[in-house]
Amino acid sequence: MLFPSSIRTIALAIALGMATAVAQAHDETKYPDVKGQWVAVGIGQGAQWDPTKPGGRGQKAPLTAEYQTIYDATLAKQAASGPDATPTSCLPPGMPRSMIVYEPMEVIITPDTTYMMISYMSEFRRIFTNGRAFPDDIEPSYTGYSIGQWIDTDGDGRFDVLEVETRSMKGPRTFDGSGLPLHKDNATVVKERIFVDKADANLLHNEVTTIDHALTRPWTVTRSYHRERTTDWIEYVCAEDNHQVVIGNENYVVSDDGYLKPTQQNQPAPDLRYFPRAGR
Repeated sequence: MLFPSSIRTIALAIALGMATAVAQAHDETKYPDVKGQWVAVGIGQGAQWDPTKPGGRGQKAPLTAEYQTIYDATLAKQAASGPDATPTSCLPPGMPRSMIVYEPMEVIITPDTTYMMISYMSEFRRIFTNGRAFPDDIEPSYTGYSIGQWIDTDGDGRFDVLEVETRSMKGPRTFDGSGLPLHKDNATVVKERIFVDKADANLLHNEVTTIDHALTRPWTVTRSYHRERTTDWIEYVCAEDNHQVVIGNENYVVSDDGYLKPTQQNQPAPDLRYFPRAGR
């Protein structure tokens, strides 16, 4: 018969053995050092999807004729009515636009999952790296469902590239704040190659390839982020000072004096059937 003290000793030994096994399974020296805060490079000069090209039509996005027409109409509306004509309500931008990284990002590597915690809209990406396949039935989400694989490209015994594929994204989504569109069928597939720059350990690159029915071909751009090792994390709450209001299919803005304003020329007022008219 085992006495309670013996049982406790055995249980503790098993627990310690399991903890040691987990620690050994996750050998941090095999992975790149990504600790710290990652801030998008060049975000102050604009947040267009391809950071190497001007915004708007200057992106030269490989859109189909149908979606180029849609984009031209969006840009024309903005030109006539100003930037408020583009809705900026507090919904996550979703993939691939999430990787513009409007606010700082933290990357956490574990044996089975690599996490990307983005301050903007509190977006949270899980990239599963445990060899699983995509499920047959996936609930769509803004950031989608991501499966990745760590690769040792130079044979030195350390992983240096994370390859990721993301599917099952919810819409509507755009590439950037100009309204550069993705297809309304939400059949987007996003492939990424994420790696630390070999010449600069404080520079992280993400080669993002988007496959979408709004495009005539896969579109690849590279987003980059520089590291801040000692910094504070600041909470970003979009709803706290958001002046955008979407009512029905129309986007309005609340003025500084608290009144609802149109965001485009000749925009109709919202339906006020449930409010009494003044003087009644």
